[in-house]
Amino acid sequence: MKNQRAVLIDLYGQMMIALETLESCREFSQFIPEVRTNMVYALPDAQTRKDVLAIEGRITVLAGMPYAAGRLRFGASSHMARLILEIRKFDPSIRAGIDFANTPHLSLWLDQYCREKGWIFSSINRANEPIDLREEEGASMPWKVKEVVRAAGGKVPKIAYETGAVGKEPVSVILGNNPIDISLELCEIARKYSAFF
Repeated sequence: MKNQRAVLIDLYGQMMIALETLESCREFSQFIPEVRTNMVYALPDAQTRKDVLAIEGRITVLAGMPYAAGRLRFGASSHMARLILEIRKFDPSIRAGIDFANTPHLSLWLDQYCREKGWIFSSINRANEPIDLREEEGASMPWKVKEVVRAAGGKVPKIAYETGAVGKEPVSVILGNNPIDISLELCEIARKYSAFF
């Protein structure tokens, strides 16, 4: 019981620090998509979305700054939680992720940025998604993750981008083993991108 409590304190603590990092990064607000952003952190032995800590109501923009609409809660995310659970089938060390908006221009910039950092960057075209998967809610996630890993040569990428499709906004995700690191990395990306454009 004591060990479980320590794990939960660690999870909530890291998520709070990561959230404060994002909320203090004005440049990140331009990376928040119409569907809003979420950040997730999975328990070490996560099996279902109830084992994944996320932000209730996601991260939105308030007075030009990123702002968490709700509290941290296990099971608060569907999409990002399912993504992390699928990614962990290929690399169990990946426990955290943040999704963010993208454009073809930003995707090209991110590809070059990742090369300079030595990170793996991957992208998929949602237009190639099998029709039967598009029609069933939640069915596309295993396909998307397999495609992202396949496009990265069988490895889990640091950043992945998916093109939009009918009714689907193009989004990216940054992945890592903890939310503090990826929030710092994403804020650095937002600041560097903003400095150029």
